[in-house]
Amino acid sequence: MPKGSSPQPIPKTLAPQRRKRLPQVRLTDLFLRRALFGSIAAVGLIFLLQMCQSSPEKRSQRDSSSGLYGTVPLVMKGGDPYIRALMRTISASESNVPHPYSVIYGGQQVSDLSRHPNQCVTIVTGPNVGNCSTAAGRYQMLNRTWYKLVRQYHPKPERMLFWTGYSFEPEYQDAVVYAWLSDRQVWGVDIAKQLRGGKLDRVLRLLSGTWTSLGYGIETNSMSKHLPKIYQIILQEELQAAEN
Repeated sequence: MPKGSSPQPIPKTLAPQRRKRLPQVRLTDLFLRRALFGSIAAVGLIFLLQMCQSSPEKRSQRDSSSGLYGTVPLVMKGGDPYIRALMRTISASESNVPHPYSVIYGGQQVSDLSRHPNQCVTIVTGPNVGNCSTAAGRYQMLNRTWYKLVRQYHPKPERMLFWTGYSFEPEYQDAVVYAWLSDRQVWGVDIAKQLRGGKLDRVLRLLSGTWTSLGYGIETNSMSKHLPKIYQIILQEELQAAEN
């Protein structure tokens, strides 16, 4: 090119054409993306299905949100649904807390359930004010009452030479009370049969000497008047569970 001359433009027909580069997408990338999308969709579907289903755990959460902590399902498996519903109704009044099996009188929680806690807490209200109570567990069993019952109803006593231990773990609380309520000779009537006949009031009156908050005792509380309705709701749950 001569000095001082300006460069001549290259004709468009001779200029190299610049093509737009398309993003390179490999088959493996497509597969991974589809798999990821499918996984997310599957998780979402499972979550929706779980939200729609009604499980005992969800029923417990609903009960807790409405203040009916004592109605949470029993730890014990099996048994007559009418007796089970009665047990849950009793605890709705006696131990209306999030963790009923480990509560003692006054609301404090204990961690050792290898035996009855036997902590005597001073009573501050009611007809027995000034005395102390050893009531503990889901059914607020007094220490002396518990040890009277376990000799007959505890399914797995621990025997060592001259000593016998009785665990107070949740499953044994349920087992002992269930066997006690099912004993016709103790109560003079077949409680399950009474409940099947719709005689809940008669049963609650019969038991009010033991559990004084059942509506006919000396220490009714804010839950007492609602127990018949609570029982009917729980009974439907127990009957449905027994069929499955």
